[in-house]
Amino acid sequence: MNRDQVLETLKTNTPQVWDFIIIGGGASGLGTALEAASRGYKTLLLEQADFAKGTSSRSTKLVHGGVRYLAQGNIALVREALQERGLLFKNAPHVVKIQKFIVPSYTWWSGFYYTLGLKVYDWLSGSRSFGASSFISKSKTLTEIPNLKSKGLRGATVYYDGQFDDTRLAINIAQTVVEQGGFVINYMSVTQLLKSSQGKVCGVKALDLEQNQEYEIQGKAIINATGVFADVVLQLDKPESRKMIRPSQGVHIVLDKKFLAGDTALMIPKTSDGRVLFIIPWHDKVIVGTTDTPIRESSLEPIATESEIDFILKTAQDYLQIQPQKEDILSVFAGLRPLAAPQEDQQSTKEISRNHKILVSDSQLITITGGKWTTYRKMAQDAVDKAIRKLGLSPQKSVSKFLPLHGYILAQEDNKQSFQIYGSDQQAIDALKAEKPELSEVIHPKTDISLAEIVWSVHHEMARTIEDFLARRRRLLFLDAQTSLEAAPKVAECMAKELGKDKNWQKNQLDVYTQTVANYVLKHL
Repeated sequence: MNRDQVLETLKTNTPQVWDFIIIGGGASGLGTALEAASRGYKTLLLEQADFAKGTSSRSTKLVHGGVRYLAQGNIALVREALQERGLLFKNAPHVVKIQKFIVPSYTWWSGFYYTLGLKVYDWLSGSRSFGASSFISKSKTLTEIPNLKSKGLRGATVYYDGQFDDTRLAINIAQTVVEQGGFVINYMSVTQLLKSSQGKVCGVKALDLEQNQEYEIQGKAIINATGVFADVVLQLDKPESRKMIRPSQGVHIVLDKKFLAGDTALMIPKTSDGRVLFIIPWHDKVIVGTTDTPIRESSLEPIATESEIDFILKTAQDYLQIQPQKEDILSVFAGLRPLAAPQEDQQSTKEISRNHKILVSDSQLITITGGKWTTYRKMAQDAVDKAIRKLGLSPQKSVSKFLPLHGYILAQEDNKQSFQIYGSDQQAIDALKAEKPELSEVIHPKTDISLAEIVWSVHHEMARTIEDFLARRRRLLFLDAQTSLEAAPKVAECMAKELGKDKNWQKNQLDVYTQTVANYVLKHL
């Protein structure tokens, strides 16, 4: 993942025509790039910001079939997602783990209802099951989650699902694309679609946002995998295009681990808005979410509203003995779901299907919309298959189903329950510390993040900004926004040295990062 090397390839125009040009570096774009590159196609991915900067870094951190979709009767989606969940755990066990959940019951019938439903969930996962669900007593429930409200509690249903670090997975997919012969680059914005005399897309114009240099890049298959920004690319193709995406905002808050008091996650099966709410341990903190709020305009930095935060806090307080308050929130983050635009009579965003859709424009621009992180690989496989059929590319068989991702380490018992976020790269980071002991210094007393990780992320993970490192290579912005701001000067100094930047770059970076952090703390409300 060497950005200068990618630019050199684009400057020398080699290869002259790419088989696949993928626009968008989130889950669906990265997955499509890996699918294409692993089949042997000449593949280039262009991302306007950083990899997984948008929706793909702001998930609920679950690799799951979707209990809610089971309740809606969408059996096919749940079955597909559960199969993909199993494959993802097999291919990236260092950033995907098994998580135990409980669904509390406060009425006599709910325990039977949820246990029966989750038995169906188990059955749909088949041989890739993460564990059998069961009903447990009140006393065992309180052992699992000591902070759960006990008044009226009759017991709980235990079930098992997957959890992951979404941006670490994204970076690992990008690294695997490169290992498979593909090219990926961030901070490269597509400004125009190139078309042949027959009106078919045959490439893109892209602007390198770091050097303000434009490139014309020729390609056979152009894939629009820009998530909530899909309409922007569609309107580059055809300005009068009807909007296809109806964004829905999901907000999460992050709390200290004491509010859950255990390693078991809590799933609240029905909230006042008809969704489920999760309270989940993650990286030694607790994530609570999510909401479902229709949004008119898409943004790279969506901002949580006061009503969304109040809703999450109120729902959590209804179930927890130690009740979180606004002042307990360490970070708040918002993400936009790229839901396919509904018909006029569609009731609400939570009713819109999460099935992915692949559309081919008259110009042969291929757009992938909808979907979810868990099914990223299947979405990518379908997109590449569609491109092969529609564009007459030489067909190559998919190999992604059993392709280990970069960093893969075997899931031993001791890491089935915890993340090994660098996986096999950890040895190289440790070697950096041994070679230069000063790189063992941590960036802040409240975290174990070392300077060696910054050096590694710059040279091997294409980190270009403070935010790239603190938000996505490591997750400190999402876990404790204020601490990340306090650590930022040390990160800026180290990155500047590795990138060959001056003091002005450091100052500008700190100014920009300070503005970004304001979206993750409650001072803006």
